[in-house]
Order: sequence, then structure tokens, then C-alpha cells
Amino acid sequence: MTETGYFNAHERAMLFQSIRKLWNNLRDELTIDDVHYLQTVISGGVKTGVYRRDKYGINPVIRTLRTAELLHESIAPDRNMTIAILVYHLCRLGYATEKEIAGMFGEDVANLVHGLIKISKIYKKQAAVDDDNFRKLLVTLAQDIRVVIIMIVDRRGLMSYVNNHPDENFVRDISLESRYLYAPLAHKLGLYQIKTELEDLSLKYLQRDVYNKIAHRLNETKKERDKYIEQFTAPIKKVLEREHIKCYVKGRTKSINSIWNKMKTKKVDMNDMYDLFAIRIIIDTPREYEKRDCWYTYSLVGDIYQANPSRLRDWITMPKSNGYESLHGTFKGKDDKWVEVQIRSERMDEVAEMGLAAHWRYKGVKADGGGIDQWMQNVREVLEEGSKDRMDLIRDMHANLYDEEVFVFTPRGDVFQFPKGATVLDFAFRIHSRVGCQCIGAKVDGKNQKINYKLRSGDTVEIITSSTQVPRVDWLNIVKTSKARNKIKQALNEAQSKMADMGRELVQRRFKNRKIEIDEPTMSRFISKKGYKMTTDFYVAVDEGKIDIATLVEEYLDYQTKLQETGKPREAAENFVLQNKAEEEERGGDDILVVGNNVKGINYKLSRCCNPIYGDPIVGFIASDGAIKVHRRDCGNVKHLLAKYPYRIIRSQWSGKVGKQFAATLKVVGNDDIGIVSNITSLINKEGDTVLRSVSINSMGGIFEGYLVIGINSLDNLDLLIKKIKNLKGVKDVQRASH
Repeated sequence: MTETGYFNAHERAMLFQSIRKLWNNLRDELTIDDVHYLQTVISGGVKTGVYRRDKYGINPVIRTLRTAELLHESIAPDRNMTIAILVYHLCRLGYATEKEIAGMFGEDVANLVHGLIKISKIYKKQAAVDDDNFRKLLVTLAQDIRVVIIMIVDRRGLMSYVNNHPDENFVRDISLESRYLYAPLAHKLGLYQIKTELEDLSLKYLQRDVYNKIAHRLNETKKERDKYIEQFTAPIKKVLEREHIKCYVKGRTKSINSIWNKMKTKKVDMNDMYDLFAIRIIIDTPREYEKRDCWYTYSLVGDIYQANPSRLRDWITMPKSNGYESLHGTFKGKDDKWVEVQIRSERMDEVAEMGLAAHWRYKGVKADGGGIDQWMQNVREVLEEGSKDRMDLIRDMHANLYDEEVFVFTPRGDVFQFPKGATVLDFAFRIHSRVGCQCIGAKVDGKNQKINYKLRSGDTVEIITSSTQVPRVDWLNIVKTSKARNKIKQALNEAQSKMADMGRELVQRRFKNRKIEIDEPTMSRFISKKGYKMTTDFYVAVDEGKIDIATLVEEYLDYQTKLQETGKPREAAENFVLQNKAEEEERGGDDILVVGNNVKGINYKLSRCCNPIYGDPIVGFIASDGAIKVHRRDCGNVKHLLAKYPYRIIRSQWSGKVGKQFAATLKVVGNDDIGIVSNITSLINKEGDTVLRSVSINSMGGIFEGYLVIGINSLDNLDLLIKKIKNLKGVKDVQRASH
């Protein structure tokens, strides 16, 4: 077969178009050698007839080029993934070896090709729709998640390719695979746009009549929808412009597959759907102001249109498990039509629209766990660890599900899943942290085993505990799971913290008996001079008896004398700032912590347990690390601290001017009336120096209970705000919550 005869006219046009797009996207990624090798190996494959159409008549060159093109459009340009896509078929068909590919393009490309070849072998055995194959597929792909991404993107391209394909059974099979395997997989990885496209195309091929009917109705009503959206958004745009909120407003129609699913599940007509179309308000705002600006925008829309509180969806305060963030409200427009309004920042919109590609830019949190769903959750969270070289971040990710895991039973018959190599100690911490900390062994199938016994599939495990057992450092070498490891570290840190507190109290008591006042800066330098990097390590050594306290006092006094004799300046003196002399004498010379912006060099923190704000009666508590934690006097923890550590309590007061915002939580209870939430948020945002940070609403039996976290600068302003909210119609009670 000649190179010319391999492509028909339509394919030749597609070929040159795809090549131009690839070159434009990758010109900064590919080297001259890359281009030369690609041209050589692909042309060679075509000329020698290795590149053949498959049994369904699909041209693999066109298919791979389209997959590479879609990768760049949907995810991101990537040199290694693109090359692997383009040369994979040549290796699978025997024209080039993985070793040769590694020599031309590097080991990473060869590894990707290897993963793609493993996938092709699965497809030779059986269809990929059933659950068993779903698991096998994940096992195969677990070595490099980029192989999963290539596979999903390739399926998206194939679904476009087979429109009107003559083999109906073939189209049906790949449509079912796309709906039940690839679309959920795309969703788990945050590839939301691809997921939607796969679902719509699957519906089109599997139920073309339904698809065409919905598409036709959408086309018929497009002008009407566009006109309504324009009328609905006009006053919103005007208000947002007046309030100097940088944003743009756009409309979106629900996907055809989503419309069909809702028609079936809710048994409603298209005309009765709340969210057949939605308005999106995309705000240009820094990340630290996203929540504030979104809620303020919500309140502005609520001033124009009547809101439906029961339809409020706050995925800003609590994002969805797939990373989706947005504030959804439903408002009544002209002709009593309900319109969904989605409010989000540009960052949130990018994540919602682009999924994985956007996640790579923003940092997330790694999770721990087992099983397919948890593994996919872990994958997505790894992908959220922002990096310029985002593909490199996931290159070496391994999970090895099933062939690297064991399944273990409790005496009651519950099944727990662990990674291969997990021990009795891992099992104990999976049951409960306290059980893990007190574990001394286990009965495995009736036989006593030590804590380092490695679990095997089918084992029945009963943990044995002792109240005298405590975690040890060497346990970290025994456990396999990150959950157990984290719990052990936490327990060790807590134990060390307690020992440090006891050691500090021993030192303070000895100095007090000698009537010697400890100068904290001098003590810190003294501890450092003795070779301790952390003060906690020093006080732990005291508690363990490694440091003689009597000798310590003399050494400290000698060190202090030398500092004074050498004339070295003493650091900011006290743990806390004194008032002026007159006030000090009036209070009998006691130390008073002064809290405020004009206080320099004082290591104090506002306690989160009670969130004191300017104006609250406060006290300070000197923690073991030397920092002062400021509490409200009525805080529940203060009573405990006074009873246990009275000598570490310091009377405190605010400085004359603070000039900052403090976090305060309000609990609001009221009637679940339309517009009440909008009225509350609008009132708060109209207060000049007050910022609404988050809202959490629960509604039941006609009553709503909400928690509002606000930023406010004084107790007086907070009391005034509470009075104003209480005066709103429908509000029954407003109280300041502890946290």
C-alpha cells in the first residue's frame, strides 16, 4: 500500500489540519530530533504497510492525530504523552520496539507506550463494560495515570469518528463502553467536559430518536431562551457594574443527556425544569476574596429577583468531592420562570469547565485510603498539586490494586482492605486510634501473633490491647498505611508535648523556689547554647531526668551574668508588655498583656476555641512554647486552665486601636421564608467594615438554622449587627456561637 493511497481525500484534509494544530501547540515542546524521528517512524510505518486500517475501517494515523489534538484542547500540550500516542500503534504492530522508542524519545515515552500496549491486550480478551473488566482495567492502568488520560481522550475522539458508521453493533458496543466505563472514569478524574461529551454522544448513538427530539426542541427554543437570558441578565449586569464588581455573565443550556435523565427520573417535561438553562456570573477576584465576593454577588441578585432558599446550593463553603466549587441560587424571573444562577470566580469556573487541566494549577491535599473509588480520589488530589511541569508530577504514581492488596476479616465478619505488607498494628489503627495506641498483639485465626505480623487475605483478626501500652518510635517501621503512621506520629507528638509541659513546670517551680525570674529570651539562647534546636526537646530532657535541675539553675545564672558583663543587648524583654507606670502601680505591679497592632515583638495568638474580638474581656495563657494564647474570659477552656495552670494565666486587655478584622460566628434561626437568606446576606454586606466569609444553612420543617462566619472589627459593631439581623422579618433568634 502506498503512502498516497492510504488516505482518502477527506482523511488527507484532516491529516494536514491536525498536523498544523499539533505543530502550533507543541513547537516549544518538541526538539528538531523529535520532529525528525516522528516523521521517519510514522512515514516508515505507512510505506511498509504496517499502519493498516482496523477491521472497522478506521485509519489509525488519523485516529492518533485526533487523540493528540484533543489532548491539547481538553487537557494540556505535553511532549511525552503526544509522542506516545503517535507511535503506540507502530510498537503494537511490531514495526518498532519499546527499546527503539526509548532510544529515540526517552524512557518515559517508552513506559507510556508499554502501558497502552497492555490496554490493547485487555481488549482482545473481552468487552470492557462489565465490572470485572473495569477492575482489571484499573489494575493495568495503575502504573501511570497518564495512560488513563490518553485512553479517555482517545475514546472521545473515536466517538466523534464513528458517527454514521455502517456497523451498528460496533457503534453500540463502544457507546455502551463510553457511557458505563469512560464517562464515569473521566468524571472521577475531573475531566468534566469530556465526560459530558461522551454521555451526549452515547445517547445519540444508542437512542438517536430521543437525542434528536431533545436537540430539535432546544434548537426551536434557542431564540426564545437567548432573549429571556438577555432580559434576565440586563439588570444584574447593571447592578454589578455599579458596584464595581469585575465579572462577565454567560448563559448555558443543560446537556442533552442530563435533560433526558431528569425527564426520566423526575418525570417532568423540559418546560418544567428549573435548570434547563442557567446563568453563570464569573467574577474576576483574588482567591482570598472569592467567598466574600460570591456571597455579595448573590445578595445583589437577591435584591433584584426573588430567591428560592430551598434551592440554594453552597459548594463554596463545602466543595463537592470532585473539587467543584460554585454558589448556586434559583431566582424567579419574568413570567414566574425560575432561573438557576451560578456564581463563581474565574478559578472556580476554570476548574468546573476544564477539570483536570485546571486542577493542575492549584494545590490540593493528599488523602489516604483504599479501594477503587478512594484510589481515584487520591489520583485526582495528586493532580491538584500545582506544578509548572504538571505531567511530571504524576509520572511515577503507583497503586497496584488487588494484586498488591489483602482483604482481612473482623470477628464479626466485616471486611477491611489493606495494602500488601500491612500488619496487625495497621489493623488496630483502622479500628480506632485508641485501639491502635494500646495494641500489644492479636489473635489471627485463633493464634496469638505479634504487632508486626503481616496480614494475609482471609485472616480473621481480633486485636489484644493493654491500658499500659503506649506508642513507640519503632512502630513507624512496622506499619504500612499512612493512616496508622500519621496516628502514631500524632500520639508521639502529644506524649512529647506533655513531657515538655511537665519539664517546663519543673524548671519554673525550681526557679520560683530560688526566687529567680526567668528571662525568656535569655533562656531561649541558653537552651540553644546547650545544643537543643527545639525548646520542647530541652524540656523533655528535663522531664526524663537527663538534665539536673539544680545544676541547670547555676548554669543559667552564670550564662546570664556573662551576657550582662559582655554588654550584649538583651532581646525584647518580657514575655508580655507592661502598661504605663501609673497603671502598673495601680494594679500592684502585675504583668498585663496588651493586644493590638501597636504591640511589637510579642508572640501571641487569638484562640480559635472562642474567637475573641476587639472589646471582649480577655485573658492570656502562656503555652509551653512560650507563645501567649488569648481567650475570652467566658471561654469554657479558661476555667480548666485556671484550675490546672493558674500561674500561667496573665491578665490582658486590648490596645486603644486595633484596626483589623476578627472572625466571629453567628447562629441564626428563623422561618424558612423565601428571601430571608438573601436579606440576611444583603444586610451584612451593606455594613461598611463587615465581611461575610461563609454561610452554612440547614432547613427542616419550615425552620432554617444557619451559621454565618463574618469578619468584624469590634464587639460593639458585632452587637449592633446582631440587633439589626434580629429586626429582619422572619428571624427568630441570633446568637454569637463559640466557633
